[in-house]
Amino acid sequence: MKKPVLIIMAAGVGSRYGGLKQLDPIDELGHLIIDYSLFDARRAGFETVLFIVRPELESLFRQTIGGRISKYMEVRYVHQLLADVPQGFSVPPERTRPWGTAHAVMSAGKFVDSSFAVMNADDYYGPGAIKAIYDFLSSPHRDNEHAMVGYKIENTLTEYGSVSRGICRVNDEGYLCSIEEYTQLEKWDGGAVRIDQHGRRTFIPPGTIVSMNLWGFGHSMMDELVKGFPDFLNSLHIDPLKREYFLPSVINTLVAEARASVKVLLTEEKWYGITYPEDKQKVHTAIRNLIEAKKYPQRLWEAD
Repeated sequence: MKKPVLIIMAAGVGSRYGGLKQLDPIDELGHLIIDYSLFDARRAGFETVLFIVRPELESLFRQTIGGRISKYMEVRYVHQLLADVPQGFSVPPERTRPWGTAHAVMSAGKFVDSSFAVMNADDYYGPGAIKAIYDFLSSPHRDNEHAMVGYKIENTLTEYGSVSRGICRVNDEGYLCSIEEYTQLEKWDGGAVRIDQHGRRTFIPPGTIVSMNLWGFGHSMMDELVKGFPDFLNSLHIDPLKREYFLPSVINTLVAEARASVKVLLTEEKWYGITYPEDKQKVHTAIRNLIEAKKYPQRLWEAD
């Protein structure tokens, strides 16, 4: 059984944050959020990481993160390109936005011949969550049986504004039924409140399971992403400049058509991320507390 590969999506830019938050240090020693995720991934057992980046950022990634990680993991770089569309399709002339998370993962297909995990570069997931994905991928399962780490919504929110979250329906056997994207979610009364375009509020109770884009896939998922991309491109007339090919959309289709199953791995870990500039201090404090609790060494890679 080949060892699973870790794919890290790092091609996006945080518009609400106002900069390239993937490469913004979050502690006094210059560590990035991804340093902590990679440290957890290496401890869990991952040995190969693929960074999906824009071509103009590869050099910067090599300098800031890839160079030091390459001592401990095999590091590869994959470019997500707008021009990477099937024969017979063209890119709308004014399109600048990347094609989305499903296309990003699909871009790494030629480098992956095993099961694989997917995560965001600018999210802190926690060691237990990353180990759960690795353990799932390393255990016997069907190639079309996948996994997702499910977080409690109250462990994923910010005090500084609204966020979007993938709200999950999970059956009694612990498998995903669907993911629905909820926008304009704000922290409220232990859970969250959704505010629609008319200002109406819907309470989302604590304990509601959400996806934070931490996935474990059998290799068959690459084929499914390639198969679904033409259908997405044929729908571009709806919004040619902004419409994106999202992983949850592909997964919803596969689950609904019984072509795949997704095991939901529940976690008590707290997710940390920098959606807004004000979040940075919260992440800094959280990391400092984890170091003081001996969850991480002061100097990550020197101590490994």
